Amino acid sequence: MQLLIDAGNSRIKWAWCERGHPGEVSALDVSALDAAVLARAWQAATTAHYTCVAGDVVDAAIRRALPPACAAHRVFAGPTACGIANLYDQPAQLGADRWAALIGARALQPGPLVVATAGTATTIDALDADDRFIGGYILPGLRLMLESLARRTAGLPHADGHAVDWPRNTDDAIHNACTDAQAALIERVREQLGAQATVLLSGGAAAAIAPRLRCAHRRVEDLVLHGLARLASADNGKDVMKCGSE
Repeated sequence: MQLLIDAGNSRIKWAWCERGHPGEVSALDVSALDAAVLARAWQAATTAHYTCVAGDVVDAAIRRALPPACAAHRVFAGPTACGIANLYDQPAQLGADRWAALIGARALQPGPLVVATAGTATTIDALDADDRFIGGYILPGLRLMLESLARRTAGLPHADGHAVDWPRNTDDAIHNACTDAQAALIERVREQLGAQATVLLSGGAAAAIAPRLRCAHRRVEDLVLHGLARLASADNGKDVMKCGSE
């Protein structure tokens, strides 16, 4: 069976590939990482395609958890894949999760795309109508923004505010400023790419950011897993771990 794994900074998500698409998604917090738990969940895997941006310790745990006979393919960004061209100055430096998310986004939506993933960090990437990744942005995720204000200022709380037009308390003032900052950059990237661009929004903070967006957008989930499914379908059998760049 084909296993798809997205190992992010906060969570490891996985799904079995079913007819070229990810099936039901399961998840485990990286803070609760247990290779034995993963080994039980993954014992039927014969091949695995995965991204890991969580460091060498998590990568090693993933490798240990996979069955000995499983062909493990760790995906890295490259100049091209699945018809997508990577215009990063040094293509291998693009995060594997961003690369897989772009491939997954294209599998779900045609035309120019703004791919915004609101996780531990928020990434906002542009894919043009000619299937070229033309550039993108990285900023602290919503939770990191809120936590940094709480840590670095004596008088400000860890805000638990609500979306309002005119904040009239400190929690709402912080919450709306941080969510609006994220939404504003998404809107700016869409403006740069053009009015025909579709915004795809995913990630744990998407629910908070979506109400602050003034442009049309589509909520999607698990773009990395969709990209891995596409890559798995296109893979010619060689181990991506061996031909990729760290």
